Formats: sequence, C-alpha cells, structure tokens
Amino acid sequence: MLQTVKVPTSDLSKGMFVSGLDRDWLGTPFLTQGFLLESDEDITRVRDYCKHVWIDIHKCVYVSPTLARHAKGERPRIPIPEIFKDRELSDYAEETAWKDEHPRASKALDNLLNDITDIFDQAADSGKLDAVKLRTSADPIVGSIARNPDACLWLGRLKKHDEYSYQHSLSVAIWAVALGRQIGLHKRDLRSLAIGAMLMDVGKLLVDPELLRADRDLTEEETKEMRHHVAHGVHLVKKSGIINQDVLDMVGFHHERYDGSGYPRGLRGDEIPTFARIAAIVDTYDAITSDRSYAEAKAPSEAVKVLYEARDKQFQAELVEAFIQAVGIYPAGTIVELTSGEIGIVVAESRTRRLLPKVILVLNRKKEEYPRPKLVDLQDTQGRYQDKPISISRSLEPGAYDIDIGRYKF
Repeated sequence: MLQTVKVPTSDLSKGMFVSGLDRDWLGTPFLTQGFLLESDEDITRVRDYCKHVWIDIHKCVYVSPTLARHAKGERPRIPIPEIFKDRELSDYAEETAWKDEHPRASKALDNLLNDITDIFDQAADSGKLDAVKLRTSADPIVGSIARNPDACLWLGRLKKHDEYSYQHSLSVAIWAVALGRQIGLHKRDLRSLAIGAMLMDVGKLLVDPELLRADRDLTEEETKEMRHHVAHGVHLVKKSGIINQDVLDMVGFHHERYDGSGYPRGLRGDEIPTFARIAAIVDTYDAITSDRSYAEAKAPSEAVKVLYEARDKQFQAELVEAFIQAVGIYPAGTIVELTSGEIGIVVAESRTRRLLPKVILVLNRKKEEYPRPKLVDLQDTQGRYQDKPISISRSLEPGAYDIDIGRYKF
C-alpha cells in the first residue's frame, strides 16, 4: 500500500523518492512524475521549485531519521552540540585519500592488536593494566581515523573474531572513534573513546571462559556472574591508576540502555554518561556483526537497521543517527549486488553521495569470480554499460556466494 509523507524541502536527503510536488509537474525540469533523489544537485533543484513535496516511503532507498519523524510524529531531535555542550566540537576535514591512508592504518592496527594482546595478557597475570602503553598505542589509530576514517573502518571489518577476543576490543575502538569524529569531538576525547572502548570488557578476564562461550541460555546465577564483569572491569581500571572519568564511565555503564532496561543500575536517558551512551551503540554494532557462540554474524547494513529501530528505546536517537552518518548506509564490509548484476564489497563511503560508495568488484554479472578484484568508485561509473549509471541494488548476507571479505587486502 502506498504510504506518502508530506515533507518540507529543507528536510530532504539523498535516498528519498519524490512522488508529488506542491505544484504542477508541468513547468518543472522533472521529466517523470516520481524520481529518486540521488545527489545534492537533485535536492537543490527540487528546492528551487518547491517548498514541500510528498515522499513515497516504500520506494525510498534510505528512510532518513528526519523522514521517519515526519511519518511517525517522533520527538524533535536535540542538536549534537547541546548534547556535548561541555565539550569542544569542530568539523574534521579528510586530510588523506583512502589509498594513501590504508597502509598507515594497517600498520597502526597491527601494532595496536599486538599491544592489546600484551596488555591484556599482562593484566590477566598481574591484575594491572599498563596505562601508559594503552595511551601511546591508541594515538596512531586516533590519528588515522581523524585524517580519514574509511581505511580503519574497512580494516576493522577484515579481521574475524568472536565477541570475547582481543580483536573485539580493537574493533569497538574503531567504531567509537569514528563516531566521535563524526560528532566533532577533540582528539583528546577521541583518545578517551578509544581507550574506554578497548577496556569495556576487560572485566571478562575474571569471568569463567566456559561461561563466556556458552551457547545455551544461562541460569540466573550464571547471568549474575556474567554481568559482574562490569564491576570487575571498573575495579581493574581503577587499580591500574586510570582516573579518566570518560573511560571509567564507558567501562562501568556500557550495558545501560536509554529506556532504563540495562544494567548494572538501570539508568535511563541523561542519567547515563554521554560516553557510555556511545559505548552501548558501538558495542552492540560490533556484537551483531561478529560471530558469537549463540548467533552468527549479520551484515553491517542489517546491524545499522537494528540500531536504527532501537533509537530512543535502547539507544539515544541522536547518537544512533550520528553513528549511521559515520559508518554509512552501506558500512565497510557489506557485500552488495549492483544494478549491473556484479557483486562487490563496500570498502569506503562517499561523504557527499552516501548511496554511491567505493566497492571492490569480486564477481561479474554471471556471478563468476574476477581474476583480479577491481576497486571502483560508484560515483565514477556514469557511462559504463551502455551509458547506464551503476548503483547498489541490495545488500547481501555475510558469506553470500561464499565470499570471504578477509581475502581482499590492498
């Protein structure tokens, strides 16, 4: 059934499908009565002629948060600067190209994973974390994401891990810093996000490993023991001399939920520290996109959908929307089918046209493997295949066509 929503043209975004105008179609440059907004130029042209339009939700490629609010009558959003009014915010510019940042990010991530392994192994033996090594190890990742987050976002998807490995600590640090960059937090705060993310689950070092990997429902007593990893983590961090309140908040409250359904205290809304609200989002995203003892990994685009549907329930809507802006509608690592019939893997998004990311083409139109994968920017595909532009038609599940994204490295 058709579901259209009247939307002011000031609230238009790419991915919306315009089905009606506030004026007659005649006398406008629009050749068809109904079209997809694919670029900023499309939006500008509509604004030149109309003050509001009707959007067909079912034909939208992407239902933006603004459109959803118009459709559901949701509460107005709080501006990000107001949420972080005690912080210094500024916009980040991309300082390096993806191909140039990739080798630097790869080296930084390899070094950080080695350092995390050493730090956690040492903590398991001595009961203390090397705070200085944590700080110095986090800085290269913060620097790489600040320059251009796409390389780290892609590399963070390459490494396979389960929910309780050290690689999990690395991945959530990448997502947290990417979100912090999107918000515009200062680099010192990005470092706090990185360290807090890496340490969120450090308390699991003191939980029975068999319990962590159980693929069954836990008993009430076992659930209580599992949840006690939060208190273990806070104690271990404080014992190690780490007094950064943002880090302590992330370790202590990353399982709290915006609607009060979380633990250990059942905090809700603004009672939850802002960095802990960020921690909850990135921890959940990484868990959904990772293999766990009780569930297989889901596609990054599916994880984004889960977070979006949980806004203002489990997670603060403004921060969920900022996270989606940070990682993209089709996050790095998403296997996609193109309108050409080819199969590819998203490696980096376009900051200006989020529906047209950079993609590694791995299968041709007949679903046969290319001898050599090809990196293609979908913004540059105009003119291919009889002058038809190429775009993403749908996202696929992890492992579709037996594709292992870990095979494709640059």
